Amino acid sequence: MNSIVLCGFMGAGKTVVGKELSKIMGCRFLDTDEMIESEQGIAIKAIFLTRGENYFRDLEHEVCKKVAAMKNCVVSTGGGALTYERNVEALRNGGAKIVFLDASFDVICERVGNANTRPLFKDREQALKLYNERHEKYSLAADYTVDGDLSARMAALTIADIFK
Repeated sequence: MNSIVLCGFMGAGKTVVGKELSKIMGCRFLDTDEMIESEQGIAIKAIFLTRGENYFRDLEHEVCKKVAAMKNCVVSTGGGALTYERNVEALRNGGAKIVFLDASFDVICERVGNANTRPLFKDREQALKLYNERHEKYSLAADYTVDGDLSARMAALTIADIFK
């Protein structure tokens, strides 16, 4: 099986759905942000602060290329990863199938809750602006779109049905 890559805005459920889907499909779960942190030995927030976004995006691209070469994985990507065409191309060239978890902004706000863990949500207006900017990019990147407002279990079952 080619890998299944989940994309969507923060709070769309990529990690929770991805873990559930990997159990259903009987394959490995990977998170690109966790891979970067593990390889760098530093948190993503610290990478942004010390090296900047461009450096982080280059690391993210390298991880996308690695993931593209893998088979039988469910992969959760960072919220911005598939807004970059080079990452989408790398994954597609490796045969990965991209699924957009299309959660509504209201549901995302409910899930994110306390803005202390998600700095972007300290300013909801800015978060909505970014959500709207990224939405079309996710749609264009995706081979399939699944309702991200569903429970994690239902979204995972929906995705599993697509790939059976």
